[in-house]
Amino acid sequence: MSRDLDAASSTPLHPAARDAFLAALERGYADPRRLHATARDARLLLDNAREATADALDVRPDEVSFTATGTDAVHRGLLGLAQRGLREGLPIAHTAVEHSAVLHAARWAGTPLSVPVDTVGRLDPAVLPSTAAVLAVQSANHEVGTLQPVGSVESAVPLFMDACASMGRLPLPRGWSAAAGSAHKWGGPAGVGVLLVRKGARWRNPFPEDDRVDERTAGFENVPAILAAAASLQAVVAERDEVNARQHALVDVVRARVAAEVPDVEVVGDPVDRLPHLVTFSCLYVDGEALVHELDRRGFGIASGSACTSSTLAPSHVLAAMGVLTHGNVRLSLQRDATREQVDAFCDALPDVVGGLRARVGL
Repeated sequence: MSRDLDAASSTPLHPAARDAFLAALERGYADPRRLHATARDARLLLDNAREATADALDVRPDEVSFTATGTDAVHRGLLGLAQRGLREGLPIAHTAVEHSAVLHAARWAGTPLSVPVDTVGRLDPAVLPSTAAVLAVQSANHEVGTLQPVGSVESAVPLFMDACASMGRLPLPRGWSAAAGSAHKWGGPAGVGVLLVRKGARWRNPFPEDDRVDERTAGFENVPAILAAAASLQAVVAERDEVNARQHALVDVVRARVAAEVPDVEVVGDPVDRLPHLVTFSCLYVDGEALVHELDRRGFGIASGSACTSSTLAPSHVLAAMGVLTHGNVRLSLQRDATREQVDAFCDALPDVVGGLRARVGL
């Protein structure tokens, strides 16, 4: 039985992605901008992937671009919308719980403006800034799962939406001018990002121009990987009602059992209006990294949201912005084939692991 409970950062290849990738390897190697037969074949595959992605996300094909990564899509989407406002000296505004890709891009461009959130990690659309170069509001939080009210934001400020955590898993909300997604988070291959720019949006390429077919991106397209990403996205969208219902129920089990069976624990994020597969909780008097390692020794692969990355000891900016416990944090995220047996095994092991770690420090 698989005990990989860390699907938030990346997931295994969906079977549909693997099949499409292998089929495209022989046909998709050529440069899609050339005019000879093999190049035209590669361009056909690329166009098919664009059409399939647009259909799955309910957008126009000419609003879809493929980038090297989800981070690249975030940077291009956010900074491209901000170009006009930045020239006028306006800041980039973002919620306090955005992914580090947004935070780094905003700092790189100038002096950002952080918008506060409540204790479940949700912004209040009534307190948004009236002027900014761009406003970044994620569709769902990558650490605690809380959905943001993107469709309720009413502002003259262009809206950028980081949808990396939710794309494919949930329908895209309305109201954004540009959005970003990452294929390896929905079961596509790593190295494929999706940049969506609405028709008519005032977006300008913030980086040096390239002579590719798509003016919003740069470099040589990985056509087989892009086709695999599109195929897996279609498959995930087709099965998400069944998968989401099952994962919602399993996460409810985790939330209830952890709160009832582990003393001094705080389960964070919205309990209902959330990503279906993700739950985060913090254990008082326990080091998050130690908890990750001890659970890994028992065969459970989980993540800790108590650090922005695995290489820093700084507390999570997301949890800090929410005003909740930042120590001893665990982020559990279910794979598409997760079972009740898998979830129960984790919940059975957790109290003993937490108790053992607390005992080591005399608690």
